[in-house]
Amino acid sequence: MSGGLVTAAYIVAAILFIFSLAGLSKHETSKQGNIFGVVGMAIALIATIFGPDSSNVGWIIVAMVIGGAIGVYLAKKVEMTEMPELVAVLHSFVGLAAVLVGFNSFIEHQPGSMEHVMENIHLTEVFLGIFIGAVTFTGSIVAFGKLRGTISSKPLMLPSRHKLNLAALVVSFLLMVWFVNTGSTSVQVMCVLLMTIIALAFGWHLVASIGGADMPVVVSMLNSYSGWAAAAAGFMLSNDLLIVTGALVGSSGAILSYIMCKAMNRSFFSVIAGGFGTDGSSTGEDQEMGEYRETTAEEVAEQLKGSSSVIITPGYGMAVAQAQYPVAEITAKLRAMGVKVRFGIHPVAGRLPGHMNVLLAEAKVPYDIVLEMDEINDDFADTDTVLVIGANDTVNPAAMEDPRSPIAGMPVLEVWKAQNVIVFKRSMNTGYAGVQNPLFFKDNTQMLFGDAKASVEAILRAL
Repeated sequence: MSGGLVTAAYIVAAILFIFSLAGLSKHETSKQGNIFGVVGMAIALIATIFGPDSSNVGWIIVAMVIGGAIGVYLAKKVEMTEMPELVAVLHSFVGLAAVLVGFNSFIEHQPGSMEHVMENIHLTEVFLGIFIGAVTFTGSIVAFGKLRGTISSKPLMLPSRHKLNLAALVVSFLLMVWFVNTGSTSVQVMCVLLMTIIALAFGWHLVASIGGADMPVVVSMLNSYSGWAAAAAGFMLSNDLLIVTGALVGSSGAILSYIMCKAMNRSFFSVIAGGFGTDGSSTGEDQEMGEYRETTAEEVAEQLKGSSSVIITPGYGMAVAQAQYPVAEITAKLRAMGVKVRFGIHPVAGRLPGHMNVLLAEAKVPYDIVLEMDEINDDFADTDTVLVIGANDTVNPAAMEDPRSPIAGMPVLEVWKAQNVIVFKRSMNTGYAGVQNPLFFKDNTQMLFGDAKASVEAILRAL
């Protein structure tokens, strides 16, 4: 395949990737967006493998077959509830790839083989690529551990942690200046190895010091980092498509992180600095909240029958219980009875952006009744019954009522304004942010304890 044909294929692939992102921005076109992305990546791979700069194609194809087989296996085995940690660990692969490409590019580089300015630019690309890749690698592994539950969701609170982060950045910058300007290969090796160790530790500490409630933003942030790592690898390999693709992923991940931070009333830098519940303020766990009222599935069914409007607000608990299918059946049955049913989705419900939307789409819930927080918040006051299925922090009135709360100022679904609220929970434990929820003790709230799927199925039978 000629160089001109490869360039043309890259342009087509880049356009398809842009169409893919555009398609993924809406529920109705998300499947089409995925197809565009798959086709674009297939074109990119074929053009790269059979391009004039490739060699040892047999080994590349063997690696692709192995990687593809692992990908297909994971796609079939991993549940939607495990998707956040899968995404996190896949980001670590991108980071590791950038590190390996950086080391390879440095080893292959012949000093004096290009003019001085270009050589400095190349060395800077190598250094930054390895740094971003190493941070992404360890940060993603820690995020995977937190989401998986193998690492505590509580933030790591080392003394002077902000100063440690700043010191890591300053020392890495000084090492980069030394790395670029020294003429000694041995000094360059020492600089890049020392920087790699610092970057690995920095990435680990950066995510370890962030609390569990901020994990959706962290996953989005790591997505952005992986994009910039890919772009850095593109510069090192002189691959235009990798640069474009990395920039698309990096910028879209950064925009998504910004949108999510805005939805949580958090600045990006405050997320990096640490998670919810780390400022020493009371979380409300030790405060006397009052008495809660318990209900049964049969009583909830009767209440739903007597309602003219119902809003369902799902959370991670629904995902864990795989309750989306009976929830979809209840929705269909209530709508057949003439009840107006809608869903209210908080931007950070679940542990991955769009997590709840995907689960509901999987259960064939119509797109037009699944609304974002901003679209539905004003309607709770005119709603007869709200079902809170597995959500906790995203429906916590303390965010608006208690300025001492760790989640104070975070926009939430104002479910307590409805006439009746039914909360599905396994127990009275706090949510992922570790913050007690006054909603559970309000006069218009009733608790339905047990596994969410079993509870919803019991309501369905009663209906």
